[in-house]
Amino acid sequence: MESSLFTNREIDIVKLLALGLTSEQIAAKLKISTHTVNSHRRNMLGKFCLKNTAELLKIAKDSGVV
Repeated sequence: MESSLFTNREIDIVKLLALGLTSEQIAAKLKISTHTVNSHRRNMLGKFCLKNTAELLKIAKDSGVV
C-alpha cells in the first residue's frame, strides 16, 4: 500500500497514534476536536476494512507512513 492512500491529516493522526497518543492528546496537538480525531480514525478503519487501531497502525507501517 502507498502512503498516497492516506490524506495529509490522516497521516498526521496515524503518526501520533503510533507514538501512543490518545485522541484527546492528538486533538490538542493538532488544534482540532476529539470528535474530529475519532472521525478520521473511523474513516481510516472503514477505508481499509479494518477492525481496530492496531490493524490501522500495521497498514500504516507496511505502507511506510510510520
